[in-house]
Amino acid sequence: MPNGYAKRTDANHAAFREEIKRVLPEATLLDLSGAGQGCPDFALGISLGGRKQNFFLELKDPEKPESKRSLTTAQQKLHKSWQGQMDVVHSAAEAVAVILRSISK
Repeated sequence: MPNGYAKRTDANHAAFREEIKRVLPEATLLDLSGAGQGCPDFALGISLGGRKQNFFLELKDPEKPESKRSLTTAQQKLHKSWQGQMDVVHSAAEAVAVILRSISK
């Protein structure tokens, strides 16, 4: 707990990780939820057509009221300043949609 905060993950965290492994077995998934400083929950790496890509994904629980799904102040700051891709998702299906959108660009 180097940042002074307890590690908190949404209730759908483990299910998301397992679903990603099931639907994208070729992908690598790194759990960053304990990193702090607004870091997204997951880094997902995948090779698409021979091109390696990384996706930073902040997972929010769709079962919570919208007011409880908002980004923390640290997350807002990082999302605003980050020069690369970073998306908020609520499910593995949404994460796959993020990947598919990147392919179609």
